[in-house]
Amino acid sequence: MGEGVLQRTMRILGAFTEDAPALSAADLAARTGLALSTAHRLIAQMLAEGLLSRAPGHRYTVGARLWEIGELSPLAQRLRETALPHMVRLYEATGENVHLAVLDDPTPDAASAVFAGRLTGRASVPTLGRSGGRHPLHTTGVGKALLATRDDAWLDAYLAVPLVPETRLSITDPERLRLEVRLARRRGYATTREEMTLGNISVAAALGAVPGLPPTALGIVAHIDDSHDERRLAPLVVQAAKDLTRALRHP
Repeated sequence: MGEGVLQRTMRILGAFTEDAPALSAADLAARTGLALSTAHRLIAQMLAEGLLSRAPGHRYTVGARLWEIGELSPLAQRLRETALPHMVRLYEATGENVHLAVLDDPTPDAASAVFAGRLTGRASVPTLGRSGGRHPLHTTGVGKALLATRDDAWLDAYLAVPLVPETRLSITDPERLRLEVRLARRRGYATTREEMTLGNISVAAALGAVPGLPPTALGIVAHIDDSHDERRLAPLVVQAAKDLTRALRHP
């Protein structure tokens, strides 16, 4: 069976990245493998539906209609909106980046953490996380917290795929990561130390299961120094995750 219009449309939308938010028709054809004439035809249709917008230099960006539709997702309307006051309180208590992430789990070997919300301030350390961004489970605090919610069979399938390092301190040995996950389950929170970004520590806790929502974790990222150790941060993160779980279960 040949590829349908929906599949080709998704290939075009998937060509845009954080590093390439605006692309020409030739760029889109090259990135998707579509013939230039096919790319032009789809672009015209997507412009008409608001899925793409025109940008300077004969380029295109993701359209506002997609943002409008995305805001109807439970991740936006239910999760993020409920989480926001809890994230604000956590930010006010720590002054650090606050991340909200969910497990995107088509299969264990392709699973990742998708950031559903983020709070930061001028004094917060720079991070790679952004709302809508996708990051590895094994190198992020929220990712490790999400791994701790999975059963051993799921974890076995996840660890069967080679783990790619983000820094020289990323944990890529399956057995060592398995021990990290067991530790996170036992103490109720997960940590990373310079595993996603050198100089940073993250502390995260998974929320309890909430019907209608994917597995979710809440965490913070701070600079790795004596004033921001996990003993001070972990109780704040764990309590915030518990409070948010209650709020989501009993709106």
